[in-house]
Amino acid sequence: MIKSTLLATVGVGALVVFFASTFVVSQTEQALVLQFGKPVRMVQEPGLNFKLPFVQNVEFYEKRLIDFDADPKEVIAADQKRLMVDAFVRYHITNPLRFKQTVGTETTMRSRLNSILESSLRQVIGSVPLSAVISEKRAEIMQNIRTQVNEQAMGGDGKGGFGIEVIDVRIKRADLPQANSEGIYKRMQTEREREANQFRAQGSEDAQKIRSQADKERTIILAEAQKTAQITRGEGDSQATKIFADAFGKDPEFFKFYRSMQAYKKSISNKDTTIVMSPDSEFLQYMGKGAN
Repeated sequence: MIKSTLLATVGVGALVVFFASTFVVSQTEQALVLQFGKPVRMVQEPGLNFKLPFVQNVEFYEKRLIDFDADPKEVIAADQKRLMVDAFVRYHITNPLRFKQTVGTETTMRSRLNSILESSLRQVIGSVPLSAVISEKRAEIMQNIRTQVNEQAMGGDGKGGFGIEVIDVRIKRADLPQANSEGIYKRMQTEREREANQFRAQGSEDAQKIRSQADKERTIILAEAQKTAQITRGEGDSQATKIFADAFGKDPEFFKFYRSMQAYKKSISNKDTTIVMSPDSEFLQYMGKGAN
């Protein structure tokens, strides 16, 4: 009984020691073996590995690409235009030992990358105008930024850098600061209002010219029409006078009769007209004759 218990205890202890002395590195990881907090070796190949139990421990690091989305930064282009640049960095850890010695954690690494990226953005974008940042040269600018960030990350301290390699740097957005955008919007609005007022003034001037020309042409047309009407009326009156004269010369009595009929028509055209005169009035001579 005692022997069985002893064997079981030894077996359990052996299992504990075995598990405490082994570790597995997956394909997406790399490991750093530490002894009393001091790195002793790196393991970058996947598989089962051994370490001293209870003396050594293992820290795992990502082997895959790591994305770092930096905070937006205000930079000044070569033409003194201010920009808010939003960029991100993609990197992977190439040397866990160096990474551990220089930055320790990914949080610290992100802080260092943020400073390096800001410096590179100011240097590269500060050497080109705003138009280049938003043109087809943007890819070339990003490549220059990536090169500078990678150089500083891999060898900025002269001892091998931070143990990482920067694979890519991308500018997601490059906008004008809010204050500049509002200022530009106000200037554009003022310019459009000025142009609109100019167009309105030009339109009013053209309309006034058209109205003046139309009034002038109307006055000329009316004057010509009145002139023509007066000439036509004069010719008509002349012909009427001639006709009356000819008619009077041929039959004076009939002409007097016609003129009397016209006078009667004008005198009694109004229904409310009342005429009082002597029966032997010369004005009624043809009525009297007609009555007989």
